[in-house]
Amino acid sequence: MYELTTIEDTVRIPPSSFDNPFDETAIEILNRKYVGKIDKKLGIMVMATEILEHDVGQVVIGDGSAFYHVTFKALFFKPVLHEVVNGEVIEIIEFGSFVRIGPIDGLVHVSQITDDFISYDEKQSALVAKDKPKTLAQSDFVRARIVAVSMKGKTIKECKIGLTMRQPGLGRFEWIDEEKSKKK
Repeated sequence: MYELTTIEDTVRIPPSSFDNPFDETAIEILNRKYVGKIDKKLGIMVMATEILEHDVGQVVIGDGSAFYHVTFKALFFKPVLHEVVNGEVIEIIEFGSFVRIGPIDGLVHVSQITDDFISYDEKQSALVAKDKPKTLAQSDFVRARIVAVSMKGKTIKECKIGLTMRQPGLGRFEWIDEEKSKKK
């Protein structure tokens, strides 16, 4: 789930950026500092979107930079258990596929792709169903449900998201469309 939140912080603007527009410079600095970082309550910061207000900058002796107290809006992504998400398959491996959902990747284990037996086809670099004509390959778009969330750590690489596509209305978009047309 995406959420916009208001945050306060201090931004250090170096002298080389004094001539640049303040809002653009401050957002760039905040994004370099926070994008991809995890807050236990808010989730993963995707980006700072706008500066709402700032005070007059203060110059610190010996530094030359100006420090501004700013209030800004930030966009966060927090995976929620049982949430349905759309994503793109970015990697196929023997035991499943990694799906990019927003700023993070989730794993769909082979046992959670479909009710059919799934095997890994190394030549195609795809996961193939045994009885039904279903394959899953890199760049496929899918709909999945979040079944496990572990937001331990301070970076995206330390997070684990488990996904399933075995429920009705989930799976590769083409599979979902086929199911809808069968019901009509």
